[in-house]
Amino acid sequence: MQRTTPPFRADHVGSFLRTAPIKDARAKHEKGEMTDAQLKAVEDAEIVKVIKQQEEIGLQLATDGEFRRSWWHYDFFGGLDGVEIIAGKGIQFQGVLTKARSIHVTGKIDFSNHPMIEHFKFLKANTKVTPKMTIPSPGVMHFRLEPDAVEKSAYASRDAIFDDLAIAYQKAVKTFYDAGCRYLQFDDTAWAYLCSQEELKKARDRGLDVDHLQDSYTKMINKALEAKPADMVITTHVCRGNFRSTFISSGGYEPVAESMLAKCNYDGYFLEYDTDRAGGFEPLRFLPKGKKQVVLGLVTSKSGTLEPTEDIKKRIKEAEKFVALDQLCLSPQCGFASTEEGNVLAYDEQWAKLKAIVEISKVVWGR
Repeated sequence: MQRTTPPFRADHVGSFLRTAPIKDARAKHEKGEMTDAQLKAVEDAEIVKVIKQQEEIGLQLATDGEFRRSWWHYDFFGGLDGVEIIAGKGIQFQGVLTKARSIHVTGKIDFSNHPMIEHFKFLKANTKVTPKMTIPSPGVMHFRLEPDAVEKSAYASRDAIFDDLAIAYQKAVKTFYDAGCRYLQFDDTAWAYLCSQEELKKARDRGLDVDHLQDSYTKMINKALEAKPADMVITTHVCRGNFRSTFISSGGYEPVAESMLAKCNYDGYFLEYDTDRAGGFEPLRFLPKGKKQVVLGLVTSKSGTLEPTEDIKKRIKEAEKFVALDQLCLSPQCGFASTEEGNVLAYDEQWAKLKAIVEISKVVWGR
């Protein structure tokens, strides 16, 4: 019952704690003490190492750890035509605020010369397993826009970007595919925010039409996914916030489960289930029987404490009440470093967690 196509029984979301050479090189680069080429050389070397580590513990996929990024989302959005990342507002997590950044739309949104295509090509050229690329979902960009974030010369309103943003993502899907990508993931915080009454209120206060966002995002995502060839897998990771081991959103998946699981045309869903903030497994009943997969994020990336194997196996059994075992996989609930600051655990602890996931998957689904 192991899988030969993604998502895999033992999988992971994407990011890893930045290594000491990466941190040192970025600090020197920011001070002007290291050139772009020198920084890239360090990144290349460290990415080769992190790819090898993923292969050595038995994973069937590898990412570049997002080692070239400062943020899981802004780095991608800033590479789109017509979009700039500016000094703006920080994102408020539980007790901590991120660096001040905002998205600004200055012209027609499009996808052309995006640097992450080359990032993927480097990953693919240096791994023997399936190379996985992660990018933020289009819904994240819309949800993050402040009321004054869109120039009137570009679009009449925030909601006027939906079609162009979907078409830009169609081009992204096709370009990654042409580069050899067969496993792409849309990371998404918007669905989790739509499960939280607190975040819904904040969104209303920013003027977003929260009563219709589920439908708008479903249509936009599905339009983007129309470009997906049959032999390409596109999953999504529904994130509740992951910055220095803190979080943003609480609330079970029930309010969005039907739209997200049944109506969005993803091949798989990485869902965070590492704490009771995510509620129970009941919303998984909306997953259609068949090929779609749910990757249970039962292992936390927010601390180094290793979960007991029997506890994980028990929770998988609980999920089976709503989804057949052959439609389930296992992963950490999120990446280990959604931003370059990283979560509060040791570098070796993240690998211990992934090794445990690989071993548990062999017990639950066979070798």
